[in-house]
Amino acid sequence: MAVPIEIDVWQGDVGELEVDAIVVAATESLFMTSAVGRALKVRAGESVERDAVAQGPVPAGTAVVTGGGLLAAPYVIHVVGVGHELRADEGVLASALDAAFDIAARLELRRLAMSPVGVERGVFAPDHAAAVLARVLQERAARGAPLPESLVVAVTAPGEAVAFRSGVEGVGTPSR
Repeated sequence: MAVPIEIDVWQGDVGELEVDAIVVAATESLFMTSAVGRALKVRAGESVERDAVAQGPVPAGTAVVTGGGLLAAPYVIHVVGVGHELRADEGVLASALDAAFDIAARLELRRLAMSPVGVERGVFAPDHAAAVLARVLQERAARGAPLPESLVVAVTAPGEAVAFRSGVEGVGTPSR
């Protein structure tokens, strides 16, 4: 099912992108400890992590929003798609992604970029995480829930790029 969203998979640093918000995987404590989180914190400044941690801890399957600090993106949405037990639970991952899209809708954010959520610490394989993302987008569209106009999935490795391109193929409108 085609979803009314433009989706692109891009290999590079998610912190470089000029979007309305960056969605990044987080732990329940909301410290930015993943490789992508650490790189984003360096680019954004310490205030982003401090603001996130002040809202935690939160359960897996949820998301919180902070300002973007020094990023071009005015917001960072911290998504807890994997709990501390490191179990690949599709329901938890889907709930966390849905929570991120709910935050984006509430703030009327049209352009999002995200690092792959769920693949941190090897919990989900990239193709599995991409399939969950595709399902969340399709389910939101089917129930009439708001979606951003565009989503860039910023991956760090060629294998992730292949998996995410394949996983979201046919879900949204390809970028031009």
